[in-house]
Order: sequence, then C-alpha cells, then structure tokens
Amino acid sequence: LPLLLLSVLSPCRYRAFTFGLTFLLYTSFHLSRKPISIVKSELHKNCSALHELSTAGSRQLPNLHTETDCSWKPFDKSNYKQLLGAMDYSFLCAYAVGMYLSGIIGERLPIRLYLTFGMLMSGLFTCLFGLGRIYNIHNLSFYIFVQVANGLVQTTGWPSVVTCIGNWFGKGRRGLIMGIWNSHTSVGNILGSLIAGYWVSSNWGLSFIVPGLVIAAMGVVCFLFLIEREYCSVTGCEIKITPTLNLSLTVTLKPKIAFLLVGKCCRSLHVRIVLYASLSFSIQGVIEFSLCLLFAKLVSYTFLFWLPLYITKAAHLDAKKAGELSTLFDVGGIVGGILAGVISDKLGKRATTCAVMLLLAAPTVSQSLSLGLALCMLLVCGGLVNGPYALITTAVSADLGTHKSLKGNSRALSTVTAIIDGTGSVGAAIGPLLAGVLSSRGWNQVFYMLMAADFLALMLLLRLVTKELTSANVVKPRSGSTTVE
Repeated sequence: LPLLLLSVLSPCRYRAFTFGLTFLLYTSFHLSRKPISIVKSELHKNCSALHELSTAGSRQLPNLHTETDCSWKPFDKSNYKQLLGAMDYSFLCAYAVGMYLSGIIGERLPIRLYLTFGMLMSGLFTCLFGLGRIYNIHNLSFYIFVQVANGLVQTTGWPSVVTCIGNWFGKGRRGLIMGIWNSHTSVGNILGSLIAGYWVSSNWGLSFIVPGLVIAAMGVVCFLFLIEREYCSVTGCEIKITPTLNLSLTVTLKPKIAFLLVGKCCRSLHVRIVLYASLSFSIQGVIEFSLCLLFAKLVSYTFLFWLPLYITKAAHLDAKKAGELSTLFDVGGIVGGILAGVISDKLGKRATTCAVMLLLAAPTVSQSLSLGLALCMLLVCGGLVNGPYALITTAVSADLGTHKSLKGNSRALSTVTAIIDGTGSVGAAIGPLLAGVLSSRGWNQVFYMLMAADFLALMLLLRLVTKELTSANVVKPRSGSTTVE
C-alpha cells in the first residue's frame, strides 16, 4: 500500500502527506501520556465537603465518611503525592533508559514496522491502566508495571518520526518547519486533557482506554501509509552507512524490502554498517544541548504531570475544569515552538535563541497570587519553556544528526536524536518525582526547583552562545585571513 500510494502521489505531495501523517502519529503518543495527570486528582479526592454535609444533615448518625473514603486505593493514604510521583518516575525512568536503546534499534529496522509495533503496544498498556478501574485493581505493583512497560514501548516514537521527517525535508527553513511540526506535542497534550477530562469524573478508566484505542488505531494507519524516505530509482547500488556504534554488520536485502528500508531499489543491496557511538558524542553541541534539554524537559514534564493537580488544589476546581485550564500551557507551547523556529532560522543561531527564551522563562515559572494572573502566565510560560524544548528536540537534533562528520548518513539521525532526547528524558523523570516529594512541603518548593532548573539549562548553553556571537563578528577578507571586528 505505501508503494501504491507513492506511485499515485508526486514526491512533493507525499512530502506534505508525510508531514501531516507523522504529526498525527506523534500527537497520538502525547495524547496517550496525558490522562495520568488529569486522573491524579480523581485517584485521591478530598471528601471533606461531603463529610461536612453529612454532619450538618444528621448529627445523630455516625460519621461514615473520611477525607479519603472516596479515593482510589492505594492512593488514599497521606503519602499519595509520593505514590503518584513514583508512578510518573517509573514511566519516565523507563522512557529515559529505553530511549538510548531505541535509536540504535531503530537504525537497523524498517521505521514503519518499528513504529507500528511501538504504537500498538503503547495502546495496549495505556488501556491496561484504565482496565484497572473497571476490574477494581488496587495493587500498586500493577500500575507501576504498566507504567514501566508503557515507558519502554513509547521510546519507539520520537527517534522514528524525527528520522522520517528529517529524511523528507532538507535543511532549508528547518526551524520553521520543525517548529510547526513539533506543535504535535502540545496538540496531543490538549486533546489528551480534553478526552481524559470528559470521563474523569464518571469513569476514569475510559480516560485511559479511549486514548489507548486512538494510538493503536494510528499504529495501523502508520503500517498502511508510512514511507520513511523519498524514493530514489537506482539500477545498481552499494550503500555505505556511516558508523555510529562499535559493530560491523553486512546485510543483504531483497529489492522490495530495500526500497522500504532505505529507498534504494536494486537487485540486491549490500549494506555495510560500521557504527561508532563515540562519533555522535564527538559532534560539537551534542553534549551541551543534551544536558540543556535535561533541565528544559524537567520543567516541561513537571508541568505536564502535575499542573492539573496543582490547579485542583490551589483553585479548588474539579478534575475536568482543572484539565481544561491546564491546556493553556500547551497552547502557549504551540506558539513558542513556532516562534523559536522562525527566530532561529532568521538569525541562524539555535543556541542563542534557546538561551534568550530560557532567560525570559525564569520569572514566569513562579507561583502567582491570583488565579487570573496565573492563567495568563501559563500562556507565556508555556511558550518560553516549550520553545527551547521544541527547538532542541527537532531542528537542533536534525542539524546535528546530519552533521558533515556523519557523511550523509541520515539513519545516524535516529541515534543522535535518541541521545539528545534520552538525556532530556532523564530530566523528565527527575522533575515529576521531585515535584511529588517537594509538594508535600508546599507548592512554593516546586516552583523554586523549576526556576533553578531553568537557570541551569541557560548556563549549559553559554559556551555555544558565546561561539555563535563571536562567529557573527568574524569577517573573512579576500586574502583568506580571518579578522575579528
């Protein structure tokens, strides 16, 4: 079916189709991650209002309600924030560890099949979490296992879609294209919040089952329609894949499989893979951007997993309303991601763009006194926090993954992307865990942590920013010598 579709559509039209398809595919990934943050306030509910009502109605009757009798075991205990934080940590820690392996595995398998498998399994484990509500499962180990398994299989998504979009689009206006494309993260969060919020009060199990079915269905769409790179007709060929890991391997592929895998059609294809992991790390900027993303993701994912619960507790709103208001952060993220891409394209300075946005973001990552001001700041904060995050995970990763030292090996893009996003996922795992611990001492402690993380992300980019600004002042005269203004 992918071959038939490509024969009908021109490469230009299929490029646009691939843009939209990969956008929807990764939207479904984030759509399936969001329900846990919406359901948290339902897993532990404060029933003191119900207790007061029953007491006022009949003082003779014994008190049948406690503050936690309508919470979902085992999250009905006083340490529920730590338990919820442990669930976040189990998912994100598995995601961080799996991301490093995912890029390496993704280089050796057809992206279409690899991504399809990951999406189907993600749908399965997302649905399993919701089935815990339907079948009254109160074992914490069950939910931890589901989160770990889901975190591992979801690592198939990001390296695959970034590699695919990088193969179809060149470097021209990459920041703008990637900025628009990366809005799938925020769109997925918004849709996930709305879908989960619709059922959270009546049957929170459906808040997981419906997104699980959505991502599984998109996995089938991926299998039917995705082609990982632009077709190139070749009568005879021998392709050398640039090293990214300490391993030598020779693979012989049949023509049809070879077409789907690397886009080169010939009678037999001998692919010699000599991979060196150190090569990816040696590319200038990989380490700095990876560590910067660690702290940027720490901030972003803390908002992703804890913002609805914070709004519920601070503004005394129900879970559905809190979920709807939390989407303001993601709306700002859409604008911020596109704006970061446009500015970095105009200036040609990725690190400087990220640094300025991180500097401006620090004051917005704070606890406001009034709800109205807090909601306005959510829009601004979402744009300034997610802007650098989006730029690093897309345009910067694609730039580094197509570095000249890789000699045109676009499949190495998967490894570079996995290294950067995997390091960032370590921060994504640490942030929600720390939020669960610190929130028990007051939400102010959480916001102090977020501001510190934002500042550290900025500091890690200073060397690259200095280099970009210095290179802008370098003038090359006709003689070939270099002078600095």
